Amino acid sequence: MDEPKLEELLSFVARNLVDEPDEVEVHVVEGDRATIYELSVAEDDLGKVIGKDGRTARAIRSLLAATSARLRKRAVLEILE
Repeated sequence: MDEPKLEELLSFVARNLVDEPDEVEVHVVEGDRATIYELSVAEDDLGKVIGKDGRTARAIRSLLAATSARLRKRAVLEILE
């Protein structure tokens, strides 16, 4: 799985969690050893992406880390407020 597909995967997961899927945006910031995925959603949907005690965000981060492991590059998810 290459990086554009990781971006699509993250976007797909986020769009299915929120009430306003058109507001979901994923921006990719490339680094030398890591790729940062910045996720922004509508203000009212922020809690849905983070989840109770951060469980949903942790699950999304785990999914992203597992799928990026084959690329031998670290993927980091930042949820923007």
